[in-house]
Order: sequence, then C-alpha cells, then structure tokens
Amino acid sequence: MILNKKIAVVMPAYNAGKTLQMTYDEMPHEYVDEVIVVDDASRDDTIAVARGLGLKTIAHEINKGYGGNQKTCYQSALQGGADIVVMLHPDYQYSPKLVTALASMIVSGHYDLVLGSRILGGTALRGGMPLYKYISNRFLTMFENWLLGVKLSEYHTGFRAFSRKLLETIPFENNSDDFIFDNEIIVQTLHFGFNIGEISCPTKYFDEASSINFTRSVKYGLGVMAASVKYFFQKHDLARFTIFDNSGKVQQK
Repeated sequence: MILNKKIAVVMPAYNAGKTLQMTYDEMPHEYVDEVIVVDDASRDDTIAVARGLGLKTIAHEINKGYGGNQKTCYQSALQGGADIVVMLHPDYQYSPKLVTALASMIVSGHYDLVLGSRILGGTALRGGMPLYKYISNRFLTMFENWLLGVKLSEYHTGFRAFSRKLLETIPFENNSDDFIFDNEIIVQTLHFGFNIGEISCPTKYFDEASSINFTRSVKYGLGVMAASVKYFFQKHDLARFTIFDNSGKVQQK
C-alpha cells in the first residue's frame, strides 16, 4: 500500500513463461498488495510459472485477444478492492521497479491515468526499439496530439496505472478486444474529463519481449487514427460511439 491505497498489479499474459518471473522479481513487493496474471490461452508454461510464484492466476480457455485480456484484468482487480491498478506487460520490456512511481502519481490525486513513456528520456532506440516502430510511434503520437488537443509523448505503452474511479467510470468493456483497446481507453479518459500524467520509463527489446508484426502494426495504426477521429466527432457532437457510452456501467463496490 501507499498511504492506505491498495495497489494491484495486473499482467495480461500470452506466452510469457520465459519472462514472467524476471518481471515479478523486480517489482517493489513491499508496496504491491496483489499481483494478478491473466493468461490468454498461452501455448507455453505461463500458467505454471505464475502459480509457482503464488500469484492469483486467471486462465482464459480460449484466446480473447489483448484487449479482452485487459478487461478481465481490470474487472478482477476492482472486484478485489484495488484502489490503484497498474498494468504491466509480463515480457520484461518495461522496468517493474517503476510500479511505485506510477502508483504514487495516482496517489497524489493529480492524475487518474499515468503512462510509462518509452519516449521521454530519449532511450527508446538505445533500448532496441526497431526504427520503423519508433517512426510510426512518433507519427501516430503527433496525429493524436493534434486531433485530441493534448500533448503526450506517446500513447502506445504497455505500462500504465489507473485510479479506481477512472476504471469505474469509463466503459472499457465496450472497447475492442484487440490491441486498439489501449488507445480507446486513453480517448475515454479524455472524454470523461480525467487527467493523464507521464513518467519516463526505460525499455528493453529482445527475442522474448512481445511485439506485433508489421502487418498487425499497420492495422493497429489505422485503428489508432480511427479512435482519435471517434473522439473528435463525439466531442463536437458529430456522431455517437459506444466506447463513450457509460449509461450501463455498473459501479463497483
């Protein structure tokens, strides 16, 4: 806990058996109250590793996709009474040592969503980010900042912290089950008037670190742009989209 706020770390896992323990070992365990691993029908020993570490482990019998995995993560954390939920990829690409830093920014009351940015600090390329991914990241971020009217260093990180109030308010259940879920949750955060903060986070790219191929990257990029356009249209009453409709949202207790 930090200032009596319960902290849950959720890890959406898929074939993370080789990196899960490394990620877990570097967490600041003195502050983390619960670690939840949601396995999305992995083909390796992810479940066995998670259970061997004594972690709460939820296993999807069929692959629900990256977004579908996160939905289970957040629902489980809220049901467990978490005040702050930190989403960390279990592939050891992001530094688990910064869990406390992200959570503390939520505890401060200044932010409801904090992003661990690979771009702040200028270490992305040194950490092994492929050049084409870096260029596409910068282009998409520029487009999103322009259309959304904000100024973030990146929107595509797999290391994030959320306040309970935010997750109880935004209808993340309406989001895509694919990778675009990450951007939809950001535009929802903006739509409902929550504040977003960032912190610099070093990154590591290696064979076991998760990454999508070029074809899926193109699909993701188009989805990112579509999410931004939806926000723009919704904000200016030009159209309505279900990702901004929380009328059926059930408040967690």
